[in-house]
Amino acid sequence: MAIDESQNTCNKRFEKLGIAPTEENRRAYRKLLLTTPGLGNYINGAILYDETICQTTKDGTPFVKVMNDAGIIIGIKVDAGVKDLANHPGEKITQGLDGLSKRIAE
Repeated sequence: MAIDESQNTCNKRFEKLGIAPTEENRRAYRKLLLTTPGLGNYINGAILYDETICQTTKDGTPFVKVMNDAGIIIGIKVDAGVKDLANHPGEKITQGLDGLSKRIAE
């Protein structure tokens, strides 16, 4: 399962539905997905966005623990967006490997 939408992507989807684009609403949406009864029977791995890895349920249980308890293997989204490729107008390069070890440690 990919739950690796950036804040901007998730907010755009929320705005189309009239949902306020807030961190709390993104957290509540992800909580709804991750606390689905029996989720681990159908999902064995998930790619998470940095924000999601740091979020918790209302009672303070980290989403990572919720997923581990359900037997879901957790991964982190490596892609951190695109930027212009130096000296190549119109070409893009994916960011994410620079600083990955710091993100993983975090």
